[in-house]
Amino acid sequence: MTNNIYILIIAALLDYLIGDPWGWPHPVRVMGWLISGLSTFLLKHCQSSQIQRLAGIVLAIILIIGSGLSGWLIVQIARWLHPLLGIVVESILLASCFALHSLRKAAVDVIQPLTKGNLESARQILSNYVGRDTENLSETEVLRAILETVTENATDGVMAPLFYAIVGALIPLVGPVPLALAYKASSTLDSMVGYREAPYTYIGWFSAKLEDCLTWVPCRLTVMTLGLLSIKPLYVWRICRRDAIQDPSPNSGWSECAYAAILGVQMGGINWYRGVAKHKPLLGDAIYPITPTSIFQALQLTRYSFLLWLGVGIFLIHNS
Repeated sequence: MTNNIYILIIAALLDYLIGDPWGWPHPVRVMGWLISGLSTFLLKHCQSSQIQRLAGIVLAIILIIGSGLSGWLIVQIARWLHPLLGIVVESILLASCFALHSLRKAAVDVIQPLTKGNLESARQILSNYVGRDTENLSETEVLRAILETVTENATDGVMAPLFYAIVGALIPLVGPVPLALAYKASSTLDSMVGYREAPYTYIGWFSAKLEDCLTWVPCRLTVMTLGLLSIKPLYVWRICRRDAIQDPSPNSGWSECAYAAILGVQMGGINWYRGVAKHKPLLGDAIYPITPTSIFQALQLTRYSFLLWLGVGIFLIHNS
C-alpha cells in the first residue's frame, strides 16, 4: 500500500512538470488505434442495427477490460524485473491518465495568439482541441469554447481518472493503474464512437452509456468539491440543479455549470458542427464576461480539487 502512495505522488508530479511529451508513446494513442481499427472492421461486417449494438458491447468490453489487464500485466512484469522499475513504470502509466497539464497547455496555446490580436491563428489552434466549427468564431466565442473544453474535461480528463486510481489503490493486488487505464479506455471509446449520428449510432451506444455511468459518481463528487472550495456549496449546487439538468449529457453539463456558477460566467448557447447549428442549454448567469483570467481560474480550481483528492486518497491508502 505504501508503494501506491509513492506512485500517486510521482504520477501527479510527472503530469504537473512534464505532461505528455510530444512523440512519446501514449496509452490513449494505442487505445485510439485499436478503437479505430476494430470499429472499422465491425462496421464493415455488421450490417443490421441489432448486430451493431451487440458488436458495440463486444468492442467496449475488449477495450476496457483489455486496457486494465494490459496495464496490470505491464506493472507485474516490471515489478518482477525490479521493484524500483515497477514503481517507475506504474507512475509513468498513471501519469498518462491525468490530463491537467494538457488542458493548461491547450488553453495557453489558444490564448497566446488571441491576446496578441491574432484571432485567425487562435481559431486554427482551437480547431485542434474542439469538435465545433471554429473558422467564424468571434473572440468571445473562442474564449467560451476554451472555457467549456477546460471545464468539461476537468471531470473525465483529470478527476475521474484520479478517482479510479484511488479506488484501485485501495483494492489489494489491483493498484492504481488498471482501473485508471480502464476508465481512460471508456472515455476514449466515448469520444471516438459514442455518437448518435451515423455510422456510430448503434455501435457506439454502449460505450456512450457506460462512460456516462462510470463518470456519474466522480462528476458529482467534483461538483461538491468545487462547491466547497468556492465556499458557496449551496449556491453552486442550486445553479447546477437549475441549469445542468437541461443538458442532454448527465455529466458534462454538471461539470461546466459548477465552474460557471463559481466564476460568475455563462456557458452554452449555439455551436456549429459541420455547418449545422446545435443549441446547448445556457449554464450559469452572465454576471461577468469570460476572459483569459476566467479560464486560468478554472484551471486553478481543477488543480486545487486534484490536490485535495490526492491528499484524501493518500490518507485512505495509508490507513487501509
